[in-house]
Amino acid sequence: MDAVRVIPCLDMKDGRVVKGVHFVELRDAADPVEAAQAYSEGGADEIAFLDITATVEKRRTMFDVLEKVAAAVDIPLTVGGGIKSCDDIEQALASGASCVSISSAAFRDPDMVKEAVARFGSDKIVIAVDADASDTCPSGREVYIDGGRTPTGKDAVEFAREMAGLGVGQILPTSKATDGTKEGYDLQLTRAIADATGLPVIASGGAGTLEHFYEAVTEGGAGAVLAASVFHFGTFTIRQVKEYLRDKGVAVSL
Repeated sequence: MDAVRVIPCLDMKDGRVVKGVHFVELRDAADPVEAAQAYSEGGADEIAFLDITATVEKRRTMFDVLEKVAAAVDIPLTVGGGIKSCDDIEQALASGASCVSISSAAFRDPDMVKEAVARFGSDKIVIAVDADASDTCPSGREVYIDGGRTPTGKDAVEFAREMAGLGVGQILPTSKATDGTKEGYDLQLTRAIADATGLPVIASGGAGTLEHFYEAVTEGGAGAVLAASVFHFGTFTIRQVKEYLRDKGVAVSL
């Protein structure tokens, strides 16, 4: 079994790390370079850098901030937000990203995803699936785009399956209902996507206890666990999460 990765997430707005609940009610959390350095030194396997308002503000990712963060760490960096084209992906990788997360553009332009996989390789492409509960979608989860603002009517699990068919390397599902609540990941969404795609899935949205991380792996089938609030505001350290998972029999890199 591959080691489960523990990934702190830097949600970015106006050059600062922020954190909200249900994708709104954002509050300031940290300086991105300082936070990234601390997480890198604290044992994080990877860092997610997500420019959460880039798409809705119709602008590109803050590549200047990304370059500073990338220069400050020596672990992989996944970058997302405002990625609309292969040129954006190329610039993100040139700015220090290890791989790139695509969300709204993947829904609107699947051909771009196909081109990106061919041009940069599967291991460079992550598809972020923001989802919320739905009475009409077969899986009970609907894809939302534009930073979780726009419902699409598309079933989240089916969308993930389609993206897997294009050759992407990972799926990053985040539930609007659980985001920032600290009440646990959406295990149903995480497991359904893991089972449907066979790809590594990064659990995201809702971690509040050490048990939640364990549940994401054992019940949700996640290959990585991503969190923000519990790390930014000092509830747990990366090492505490890893040691807890290790003690429960989960393979991690310490």
